[in-house]
Amino acid sequence: MDLSVPFAARFKFRRSAVAVALVAVLLGGCLKRDPGDITGSINQQVRGMTDAEKRLAIEQLGRQYEKTPGEKRVSMTYARMLRDVGQINQAIAVLQAAAAKFPNDQEVAAAYGKALADGGRFNEAKEVLARAHTPDRPNWRVLSTQGAIADQMGRHTEAQQYYQAALQLQPGDPNILSNLGLSYALSNRLPDAEQALRQAASHPGASPQVRGNFALVLALEGKYKEAEQAAAKDLSPADAQANVTFVRSMTAQKNNWRQLQAMNRSAPAKRPPQ
Repeated sequence: MDLSVPFAARFKFRRSAVAVALVAVLLGGCLKRDPGDITGSINQQVRGMTDAEKRLAIEQLGRQYEKTPGEKRVSMTYARMLRDVGQINQAIAVLQAAAAKFPNDQEVAAAYGKALADGGRFNEAKEVLARAHTPDRPNWRVLSTQGAIADQMGRHTEAQQYYQAALQLQPGDPNILSNLGLSYALSNRLPDAEQALRQAASHPGASPQVRGNFALVLALEGKYKEAEQAAAKDLSPADAQANVTFVRSMTAQKNNWRQLQAMNRSAPAKRPPQ
């Protein structure tokens, strides 16, 4: 669950959008990044590109795609770029054509399933991703994405099983642990969420997003001082305090947590801002 915007940015919402904000924080990021993304090599190409470079690349890839629609590498790179700039439906269409041309290609299926999930088409994504790997050759990135989809559908126990399976293949991965921790939070298993996220945040490869998720769960538990200290590793003290105060005001409302859990089953996923 790559929560790909900083903890501070995710919490700068209007107070009238409190419930939607927390659902977006806990769930919206789940699908933004399965660790390393499913198409890891392509993802590496996209990282670090400026918006202008992305637009130019999309134009060039679009012309290549028109010449050879369904060609695997062009289709996957083009779709990855389209997803990155928020053109999800177009990315889905590109990968649907590739999947039709390569029905047994697991890499194409993985990318197609991820795009469907980005578009909120969770049942279709779940079906496609089931074909993206096999029990005898499981893919930990696909497993993590399957877990994120299950969380989006409110199937948190199922999601946690996917994350545990992914961790067996990639022990100690901070992003999978972060996914697992947020899933526990959505199940109202906050001590378990804290344990998973504490381990994730202490990993040398943990991102600011992972540490932000840890701070979020600490705040949800009422451990406000520790949450501020955790958030302050990546934020100014003032922003860290503001974020924790915001969470505190949300969770103080009567029955708010139960309402948030109910909302996640019906709220559409939103991609965090780029």
